[in-house]
Amino acid sequence: MFDVKDTDFFDMEDEAFDTIVEEDITFTGNIKIKKSFMIRGKVNGNIDSVSDLVIDSKAEVNADIKAERVLIRGKVKGNVVGNKLIFVTASGSLDGDIKTQKVVLEPGCVFTGKCTMIQG
Repeated sequence: MFDVKDTDFFDMEDEAFDTIVEEDITFTGNIKIKKSFMIRGKVNGNIDSVSDLVIDSKAEVNADIKAERVLIRGKVKGNVVGNKLIFVTASGSLDGDIKTQKVVLEPGCVFTGKCTMIQG
């Protein structure tokens, strides 16, 4: 296997997130947040974060996303900008373009779009 830096948010417990959109919640609109954020439900709109964003395995997100680091375990439709890292796990799917410094696409994930690498 390989080691990827900046993936400490994989092991974060629920208590580490200031805001969690739970499975039974559907949200439509724009989200602007400054602290770590997890989505387990459905979100439609735009997400702008200066921290980490986790799209959990049952989440469905139709949004353009901007965050520091983005972990995608669920389904995302929209363009994603991760200032430091975008990581799509084997259970994740992304239909949209990526712009980031580092990208990891695990075997088994689904990615449809183009990837643009930026320098730090």
